Amino acid sequence: MLLNSRLQVIFLLNATVLITHQIDAAFWHEWELFHIPGGNQINLLLNLPIIALVLFAQGQVMANSKTAFGYYKLVAFLGFLTVGIHSAFFATGSESFMQPVSIALLIATTLLSSMQFFLLRSIVHE
Repeated sequence: MLLNSRLQVIFLLNATVLITHQIDAAFWHEWELFHIPGGNQINLLLNLPIIALVLFAQGQVMANSKTAFGYYKLVAFLGFLTVGIHSAFFATGSESFMQPVSIALLIATTLLSSMQFFLLRSIVHE
């Protein structure tokens, strides 16, 4: 299945928002929320493969490769996972990620991941 340009644009926006959230996560010391031993140094090392995967997925989606469909779904899933994790932090009273742009990134991730699945579903049923 070939992904159309609208799907590619939504993917690019979601990937951008997710990577920007990771920048924001450094500000909020996300490694402390996850109780990651080694602090920021380990957090940086953990982010290398995650960001590499998102960038690789972007290349596959933009090239309309045979694996684009799977990577497209993977990044939408990562968006929902990110929002789910942070929703749990909010539910437990965490005050991290409470600045307007931090919240906007999480809302954008929810909307863009939802749009990815909605648009994907519409072309699968064509």
